[in-house]
Amino acid sequence: QVQLVESGGGLVQAGGSLRLSCAASGPTFANRGMGWFRQAPGKEREVVAAISWTGSSTDYTDSVKGRFAVSRDNAKNTAYLQMNSLKPEDTAVYYCAAARLAYGIVYRRRIDYGFWGQGTQVTVSS
Repeated sequence: QVQLVESGGGLVQAGGSLRLSCAASGPTFANRGMGWFRQAPGKEREVVAAISWTGSSTDYTDSVKGRFAVSRDNAKNTAYLQMNSLKPEDTAVYYCAAARLAYGIVYRRRIDYGFWGQGTQVTVSS
């Protein structure tokens, strides 16, 4: 089992930056791919970024490429999402998730994730 707790959300002006953290507990964090998702009011939860269990592979949704960076520190059982050049359309609740299967690839689908955090609000003002 993996338990996840996000932190680092808040209110920021457009063009600003935030770094989200996802602290994991449980013995199998280090061998699971991680994902960051977001859900805006009235919209479906969408993948933002994903990282393999080794950290060597990453993937991003097109709208955040070049602005967001996903990383992980397996020694600290923590994943990160660095968000730069934030836009009002980035406003959402952000969730981190751990993959159902260990030692897998980079996953982009919600169904591939079996463990979720409670979410952290990110609000970008114009």
